Amino acid sequence: MPVRGGSRAAMAGAAVLLVAAAPAAPPSFESVFASRGEPAQLHYRVLYRTATGVHRLEVWRDRDRLVKRVTDDGVATLVRHAPGGPDFTMQIADPRRRTSTRVDRTSLYRVGNFTDWFDLGHGLRHPRAAYQLRPRAPLHAMPRTPAPCRWYDLREAGHTASVCWDAADHLPLLIATGPGRPVWRVLAIDRGPIAAATFRLADRGYIHDDATRDISGD
Repeated sequence: MPVRGGSRAAMAGAAVLLVAAAPAAPPSFESVFASRGEPAQLHYRVLYRTATGVHRLEVWRDRDRLVKRVTDDGVATLVRHAPGGPDFTMQIADPRRRTSTRVDRTSLYRVGNFTDWFDLGHGLRHPRAAYQLRPRAPLHAMPRTPAPCRWYDLREAGHTASVCWDAADHLPLLIATGPGRPVWRVLAIDRGPIAAATFRLADRGYIHDDATRDISGD
């Protein structure tokens, strides 16, 4: 039976309503916690909590090429990245043991350490299993942040982390397990140029180990 003009208009209107009512696709980790467009260089200081207590971390980022991290004013890690790919090499200098150890990403994965480049520069690891990510209201009783940020809940393997993401600096300013329970807190951010000498390790006279060679020989 031919469809009258009024019926066609009604069907078209119904189709528009169905499209408008369709739920939006949930945000992905890559679309929300993106590195594209981040500042060329960034220096920031962090307090973070683990099972061993509260620790201090200082991080210097140079584009997608170099990251230097110093933990508790002691162990220094310099990471060199191959732009456009996942591979990196890491040099870890421990002033107490006076050792300087080299290891690459493939070797870390072989021993079950799934650290990635994004995590090293941002303190936020890509989920390794199915996850859910959604915007949320700000958590209560949280410390002030050095820049504006928006809150998201990241749920993976039955655990939820609430992340306050700074889209300008591409950095999680707060990560918490609930109201008043931060496990990661950015204290300060410096967007100025970083001297080239910063990306060097003071490991002269240390014992130098090549963990990549040792692991590949297992």
